[in-house]
Amino acid sequence: MSDAELLRALMEADRWIDRVTAQRNHLPEMNELSTVEGELRELVKALNEAQAVLSPVRSAYDDAHAEATRLRDRATDLEKTLSSSTANARDLSAIQKELDHVRELLSLSEDRELEFLLALEPLEETVRSIKEHAQPGAVRRSELQASIVQLQATLDEELVSLREERQVRALAVSGELRARYDQALLRVGGSGAAQVDEGRCDGCRIALSPLDHDRWKSMAPGTLMNCPECGRILLP
Repeated sequence: MSDAELLRALMEADRWIDRVTAQRNHLPEMNELSTVEGELRELVKALNEAQAVLSPVRSAYDDAHAEATRLRDRATDLEKTLSSSTANARDLSAIQKELDHVRELLSLSEDRELEFLLALEPLEETVRSIKEHAQPGAVRRSELQASIVQLQATLDEELVSLREERQVRALAVSGELRARYDQALLRVGGSGAAQVDEGRCDGCRIALSPLDHDRWKSMAPGTLMNCPECGRILLP
């Protein structure tokens, strides 16, 4: 095989590696995962805001409920004392007076408890709704993450094989020519050689000037020039 043919084989190997690497790093699943994670972040933000509103209302309801329970228990105790007491009239009057006061406080406390309960229910429903809305996204995120891991593992195996083949092709190129190729590859990436397609370097896609194009066409057999723009070795 000629030097140009050996370089072409090496160029094609590097281009395949470049394509598979790009595929590995830009899987459609990655774009979807990014979208899903963005939606989940917005839902988490909404959830945090809803819980920030809910928290003080729930705390106020809990306090009102605890106070109503305490007063209810106290009223029950006083009622039992009255029904079974053998105390004198003065003591019974004091107990009755306390019971009336406790009942009055209980009525106010129950009103507050109901008020906070009515405020609490729609807030809790908002939190539940956000969590339910986020659930499918959380499931899909897990599915996408697993799929990406699997796909990338498959592509990594392919890249190992491609790089082994690339090494074989690189060793077939003469040392001096391979050094030129590797220098261009290091500078521009993708591949260190390119073909001329309709007067353009298919590496950088820039048209050769008429003078450079004529020079490239008139190169002596076995002589290769570099693209004036990107530095890749131009293949006949």
